[in-house]
Formats: sequence, structure tokens, C-alpha cells
Amino acid sequence: MHGPHSADLSSSTQNLPRRDVLKMAGAGLAVLTLVPFEASATPESTLAAIKKLIGSKAPKQSRIKINLLDIAENGSTVPMTVHVESPMSEADYVKSVHLFADGNPLPDIGSFNLGPHNGKAQISVRIRLAKTQHIVAVAEMSNGETFIARRKIKITIGGCGG
Repeated sequence: MHGPHSADLSSSTQNLPRRDVLKMAGAGLAVLTLVPFEASATPESTLAAIKKLIGSKAPKQSRIKINLLDIAENGSTVPMTVHVESPMSEADYVKSVHLFADGNPLPDIGSFNLGPHNGKAQISVRIRLAKTQHIVAVAEMSNGETFIARRKIKITIGGCGG
């Protein structure tokens, strides 16, 4: 198996055929890709991500409605709609809506920029959730005000608690 095109292998693999070395390397890669990404977002890291976006503003708990299932059997694709009460006029509109999840690998779900041209401040998305957690929506208004809403969703795996 050693010819002019064979790779120079370390002493521990010199006696193994190249095919076996490649199989071992492939198996190691497969193991790495099967290891789940640990959830690292926490309520604290979610609050830190919100503070990074809105600074020291104290968001009010009104004007936002999160439509989300109470329980989802599968967290792979969870439908969600966020509506913010606003006239969406040139003088008073929602500038952006930010979505967070405190149990996913990262707290940020997404940010959506809006304006009076949108007609209404409503976002509909499908999200992926790792486990039972809180979804947080933050709305920034054209006048600088901020609003916040939280909603808990329970994720079950095949109907079992999660």
C-alpha cells in the first residue's frame, strides 16, 4: 500500500492500510457531528442580549402579543406570530421587533426592521426550539420607547415531557 502517492503517516499508523486510516478519521468526524450542541442560552444571557440591543432603557410590558402554542410535540418547527399594537403611521410606528429564546444554544432568534410602510406590526415565523423555555419579544418604537413580552412554551418529545 506504500507507493509514491501514499501519505506519510505517523509511526502509530504506518502499518495500517490507508483505507483503514481514512475509515478511522471518518468515524471520528461522524462522532463529532452527532454530538448535540449544548444549550448555552439562559434567562441571564437573554437579558444581556436584550440590554446589548436596547441599552439601559426599561421596556414596558404592554402592546406586544405573542401567539405561540402552549405545548409543542416537536420543537423542530414551531409556528409563532408576534403582533405589536401601533398605528404604523409616519409619526408613530414600530421600528424593530427582536425575538429571543432562553433555552436554545444562542438566545437570539431574529430581528425584524419595520416602518410605516408595513401597514401593521406583525411578524409570523417558524422557529426551532431545543427544549421547554421562554420566548421573549422586544419592540422598539419610533419615539424611542421599548416594550417587552414573554411567553413560555413546553416542548415534548413524542408526547413526553421536556
